Amino acid sequence: VQLQASGGGSVQAGGSLRLSCAASGRTFSRDTMGWFRQGPGKEREFVAAISWSGGSTYYADSVKGRFAISRDNAKNTVYLQMNSLKPEDTAVYYCAADRSDLPTQYEYWGQGTLVTVSS
Repeated sequence: VQLQASGGGSVQAGGSLRLSCAASGRTFSRDTMGWFRQGPGKEREFVAAISWSGGSTYYADSVKGRFAISRDNAKNTVYLQMNSLKPEDTAVYYCAADRSDLPTQYEYWGQGTLVTVSS
């Protein structure tokens, strides 16, 4: 079972990036999928999550209105569209999956992709 995150890079403040997380090894169409991030010198924090159907989404207050999580179950892939990026969004972003509906801990984790936002 593997989660492969991609799409990170360097962008100026106000710019956009789209992260992808491709799952393999089994189908994740019934999993809750989430994005987390860990900034320099900070603890890992929750960013966004999406239910298995895509019908429910959850966001950290710090990204509401700027980030959007979505998924394509046919492709076993979850996305994070990040708009109006700020320097404080700089972090390694991780995707995660869990078979429970409202996980407090996620079972599967990807390797992370670095997002750097310059002012």
